Amino acid sequence: MKPAAASRRRAPSVEIVTIGTELLLGQLVDTNSATIARAMADSGVDVYAKHSVGDNAARLEAMLRGVLDRADGAITTGGLGPTVDDLTKEAISAAVDGPLREHGPSVLAIEARMASFGRSGPLSPNNRRQAFLPQDAVVLDNPHGTAPGFVAVRADGKFIAAMPGVPREMAPMLAEKLVPWLVARYGLRDAIFTRTLHTAGIGESDLDARIEPLFRTLENPKIAVLAHDFRVDVKIMAKAADADAAAKLTAPVEAELRERLGPSIFGTDDDTLASVVLARCRERGLTLATAESITGGAVADALVRVPGASRVFRGAIVAYDDEVKRALLDVDEALLRQHGAVSEAVAGAMASGACARLDADVAVATTGIAGPGGATPSKPVGLVYLAVVVSGREPAVRRLTSPGNRDDIRRRAMVAALALLLRELTIEAAH
Repeated sequence: MKPAAASRRRAPSVEIVTIGTELLLGQLVDTNSATIARAMADSGVDVYAKHSVGDNAARLEAMLRGVLDRADGAITTGGLGPTVDDLTKEAISAAVDGPLREHGPSVLAIEARMASFGRSGPLSPNNRRQAFLPQDAVVLDNPHGTAPGFVAVRADGKFIAAMPGVPREMAPMLAEKLVPWLVARYGLRDAIFTRTLHTAGIGESDLDARIEPLFRTLENPKIAVLAHDFRVDVKIMAKAADADAAAKLTAPVEAELRERLGPSIFGTDDDTLASVVLARCRERGLTLATAESITGGAVADALVRVPGASRVFRGAIVAYDDEVKRALLDVDEALLRQHGAVSEAVAGAMASGACARLDADVAVATTGIAGPGGATPSKPVGLVYLAVVVSGREPAVRRLTSPGNRDDIRRRAMVAALALLLRELTIEAAH
C-alpha cells in the first residue's frame, strides 16, 4: 500500500504513546519518546503530547481514540511482542475500525529471523501472531527483530503508527521507514537545521541571563536551552526550503551566542568534553593519563569511549585506598597524614604521580567524598578536589562542592574534571 497523498499540505500533528506496564511501575526508563520527539522536530512534525499506557487493551484503545480526536496521528512503541500481554495490535485495530489479517511477507520474515537463530521448523503460535496486522496497514519492516511495525490509517485519513519497544529495533525503523512515510504522505518539504552549542563551567541561570533577549526576539531560527549531565546546551533550530538555506539562517544567531557566552562554549553538535579534550591533546602532541579516586575510573571511561583515544590516552590508575595512592602514584605519606586524602595537596600529588608513573604529558586527578558516610565537619559529603598537570607545570587544582546523592556527586566530579582539563589545555595552547 503506497502512502496516500494528504488533502492538505500543512505539517501533521502527532501524539506519542509508549506502551508497557513496566513503564508505569518505574521498572523501565522510556528513552523512545525522546528519540521520536527529536525525529519529529527535525521533520517539521508537531508533537502535541506524550503518554504512557499499561498493557491493557481497553485503556489503550481509549487513549488512541482520544489522540485521534486531537491530532492527525499517534506514534506508539511497545506491545508488539509474542507474549500474551502484547496487546497493541488489537487495540489499534479497534481504534481504526479495521480487522487483523495475517501478513504473508511478515510470516516469511519472522521465519527467516528464527532460522538465523538456529530455530527451524514451523513458527510457534505466539510468534506467528506477530504477523497479524491491521488490514491494509503499511508495513514497516524490522530487520533487527521479529516484530514488524506498521501504520494503520483510519477512514478519515488519521493514522496510528506502531513500532517495537526495544530501542535498537525502534530507532532504525523510525529513521528508515516511518519518517520517510510521513514525508511522502504529508509532502514535508521544509528542511529543519539544528545546531547545538555545548557549554561547560556556566550555570543554567547565568547562561539564561546572557541570552534572554534572544528568546524574546527570535522566531526562525529559535533557540532552546537544555541542562543535562551537569552541563548546559543551547540548540538553534531553523526551518527553510532546503538544508543550506536553513543553515544560513542559524549562522548569525550562532555568532551572537558565541559573543555572549565566550569560552564557555567548548564544542558543537556531536562533540563531547572527552572528544574535545582528546582533540586538543592530539593537536599539540600531548599524551594523557588519569588518577582517580572518587570517580572510580569514570573519567578514563569517558575518554576511551571516543574512537581513536589510544593515540593520546596512556592509561588510568584508580587509587581508592590510601595505600594505592602511595604505592602507585607516589603520594607522600606525610601529605596524607597532614591534609587527608581529600585535599588540594593530595589531588595535585595524584596528578603529578600519574604523569610520572604513566609517562604522560598531561594528567587529571579526582578525590572526594561521595557519601553517604565518611564526612567530617570540615569535609562534608560532596566535597571534591580536582587537579590537572600540563607539561610539568604546577598542578591546577579546583575545589568543588556538589549537592545530590552519591551517583550525582561522582557524575558531577567526572564532568568537572574533564572541564578543568579542557580549560588547562586551552591555557597551555595560548602560551
